[in-house]
Formats: sequence, C-alpha cells, structure tokens
Amino acid sequence: MLVLIGSFVVVACVLGGYLLSHGQILALWQPYELMIILGGSVGSFLSANSSKIVKEALRNVLSLFKGATYGKQDYIDLLSLLYDIFGVIRKQGLLGLESHIDDPHSSSIFTAYPRLVKEHHLIEFITDCLRLMVGGDMNPHELEQLLDVELETHHHDAEAPAQAVTKMADALPGFGIVAAVLGIVTTMSQLGGDTSQIGEHIAGALVGTFLGILLCYGFIGPLGAAMEARVNEDGRAFECVKVALLASLRGYNPKISVEFARKTLSPQMRPNFQDFEEHLKGARAGAPA
Repeated sequence: MLVLIGSFVVVACVLGGYLLSHGQILALWQPYELMIILGGSVGSFLSANSSKIVKEALRNVLSLFKGATYGKQDYIDLLSLLYDIFGVIRKQGLLGLESHIDDPHSSSIFTAYPRLVKEHHLIEFITDCLRLMVGGDMNPHELEQLLDVELETHHHDAEAPAQAVTKMADALPGFGIVAAVLGIVTTMSQLGGDTSQIGEHIAGALVGTFLGILLCYGFIGPLGAAMEARVNEDGRAFECVKVALLASLRGYNPKISVEFARKTLSPQMRPNFQDFEEHLKGARAGAPA
C-alpha cells in the first residue's frame, strides 16, 4: 500500500509543481520518448537476467501490494512450531522427529500450523536443519557455520530480483539521455524552419531527460529498494529458526530456546513474553490428552 501512496505523492508533487509554474501538461506527453526509455530499459533488463529472475522480479513486485509475507501471527505460529519440535526432542530424542521431517505435510506437528506449511522454503529449511541434527552428529559450532552458509546463499538468491530492478533503475537516466540526443538530432533537421516547431522539438528532447530521471528516482529505484527491504524482512523468519535450533542443540530447554528465537524478531512483529506465554498455555490446554 505504501508503494502506491508513495508513487501518488511523487506524481502529485512533480506535476503539481510543474502546473503551478504555469507549465503545459500536454508538453510532457511525448510517446516516442517513453517508448525509447521504457523499451530500452525493459530490453536491457531482459538481456541482463535469466528467465527465473525476471519471473521472480515480477512476482516480488506484485507481492509488495499484498502486505508483508509474515505477520505477527505467523511469527507466533513459527515460535509455537519450534516449541512443539523441541518438546518432541526432549521427550523422545532427536530420532522422534524422523517421521515428522520426512513428510511434514502429514506430520501432526507441522500441519497444526497450516499457514506455515504453505511456506515451502521455510519448511524445507527447518526440516533440512533437523535432518542434520538427527543424522549428522554435529556440534553447535559446526551446525552454525553450515547454517550461515545456507542463509547467505538463500539471501543472495532472494535478493537477486531486487538488485536486477535496481540496476534497471540505474539505466533509466542513461536511456533518458539517449532519447534526448535523438530528439536533438530531429531538431537539427528542422533548423531553418518554423521556430515554434523547433522549440517543440527541443522541449520534447528535454522531456526525455526528465522522464528518465523521474522514472529512476521516483518509481523504479524505490521499487527495487522496497523489494530488497522485503527480502531482509522475510529473512528474519529463517534467522529465527537458526537461533532456536542452535539453542536447542546447546542443551537449552524448549522455552529458553524459543525465547532466544523471539529476541531475533523486530519489535513490530515480536510477540511480547506474556502474550506468547498465554498462547502456549492455551495451545497446551486445547491439545488432545
């Protein structure tokens, strides 16, 4: 929603200031300039990226209009899921998790949180980490190094679409200059003609530079920044899982392990201690005997 509000503010202030200075709005309508700038930037975007990144970029742009991937309730569910997993480890040992991690979609632990089960990458990350704990006989230091590498790889891949959009934004002022130069070339062919037509061609050329800069800093650049911020925000869920698993492997009880994980969340999304404690009590009271 903020993306739409921000874009509206940019348009309103730029065009409003232009109109207040007695500018003619139709003078900014230069279809050939738009075709050069947008067509050139989209073409370079397609040339520079794989089909996977192009599709992911489009998907990520659309997701910006749908709100955050993980809300406060999702983080409560994630912490509750981790608490349930650690409860099984404490009662049955790591081997008690084998049936759950082999098929999480049939697991009574994972299916208790249907919203999280749909998050394929997050569930895969959790189950892969648990498999290492079950069969790897790894100490916390070794597992932490491995998880850091996996998180870095995941973050790099998730950030690639945002970086591609940012690079496309960086190219827009250049294509604006290309459009302006072509406009000047057209103007030069009109020398000796009607001065009013020459003035219109010069104005059209300048609009090309204006549009390239405006699209870069007013729309596409902020879009890339918003996509990158969303990636960083979504990455907190993976960091939360990592901290909780390492705490459990170091021998902390389930409640303390989950508390370590809760501390990694941003203040806006982090459930406070009392609310989460009440949630766990309610979940235990509603669980079948």
